[in-house]
Amino acid sequence: MLVDLRLALFRSHRALRLAFDGRPVAISGPNGAGKTNILEAVSLLSPGRGLRGAAADEIGRRPDGAGWKVAAVLDGHEVETWAEGTGRKVAIDGKAASQSALGRMARVVWLVPAMDRLWIEAPEGRRRFLDRIALSFFPDHAEAALAYDRAMRERNRMLRDGVTDPGWYGALEAQMAEAGARVTAARVAAVARLQGAQVEGAFPVATLHLDPGEGADDLATALAEGRRREMAAGRTLAGPHRADLRAVWAAKAMDAAMCSTGEQKALLIALILANARALAQDTGAPPLLLLDEVAAHLDPARREALYDALCAMRCQAFMTGTEAGLFAGLGTRAQAMTVAEAGGVSEVTTT
Repeated sequence: MLVDLRLALFRSHRALRLAFDGRPVAISGPNGAGKTNILEAVSLLSPGRGLRGAAADEIGRRPDGAGWKVAAVLDGHEVETWAEGTGRKVAIDGKAASQSALGRMARVVWLVPAMDRLWIEAPEGRRRFLDRIALSFFPDHAEAALAYDRAMRERNRMLRDGVTDPGWYGALEAQMAEAGARVTAARVAAVARLQGAQVEGAFPVATLHLDPGEGADDLATALAEGRRREMAAGRTLAGPHRADLRAVWAAKAMDAAMCSTGEQKALLIALILANARALAQDTGAPPLLLLDEVAAHLDPARREALYDALCAMRCQAFMTGTEAGLFAGLGTRAQAMTVAEAGGVSEVTTT
């Protein structure tokens, strides 16, 4: 559970301290007041670049500089993360720690408006979505993905440069095959956990299909046999970086890409809730759940169903919306906060 959050020079917040009591948190306020910035700060209590995918040197409050810091009391531990160059550092209980250590300590899952086009955009967005889910289950997933990407970038450079030495290729392809197998295994397991944790109700059940990418069964052989073709293309054409995730609304037998905008949103929420349920089953506690502008495009029945599901899971969810009335259905089950901007500084009022 997150009980204390402190921000310094973070986005619109020069200095901010918030206390939480474990209930869902409903954050309301006008656009631009800094609501999403609070969620982004919480997202940085997990590995990676957070819910905006921003580099560390892009987060600092302007024009004060890039020296931002996020500190929190999370599950009884003092956690700090801050910018250092283009990367970020982490400390847990005053000792330097890796980002993977964050992932093992607490799980953070989010849904943001940029994901609304997930089912109709390019496969890259769906891979990122799936990898965040896999990372929530397997904190070492990021390390495997990074190892794969590093080896692939070097192999791509050799392909573009016309290098033909099989020894160099063999070494890199062995690394890609080993890391790629780990990436694919985590994705397959994550999809299985999502599939099994969905429940019938106000949100649809999705049938998920994972295309693991060409050559997934024997990537080393696929890469070796594809060098000539890939040299002409100047890039690697086989491997888990070509994977794709597809969802079908089970009751309608309709591909998500063919569903209405509202139906696509409902499918996304269903999967995020399934992710939270599965993590609660695996770890004994639900994840921190970040839901940016989640209620605005839900009809009243689904809005109430979402709130009931969050409370039933005892999930510490952080939700934003432009109007406090969007969260009226939560009543005293939630902690309400209002964000307003005054003189270029964001202020938060808790009620």
